[in-house]
Amino acid sequence: MSEQNDAADDVKRKFREALEKKNAQHNGAGESHLDGKGAVTEAHGAAGAKRQFRRKSG
Repeated sequence: MSEQNDAADDVKRKFREALEKKNAQHNGAGESHLDGKGAVTEAHGAAGAKRQFRRKSG
């Protein structure tokens, strides 16, 4: 029974180390989305011409 607990603790420890390593890579590595200006500047693009609706023949 203690071997199962040791194995479970070992797996938990490995996952915790991997998570800490992953979080360490992301901390301070990039800009926050709140810091910069977004890529989209306008809600809609300019319309080139008025749309034409044509009746379907057939």
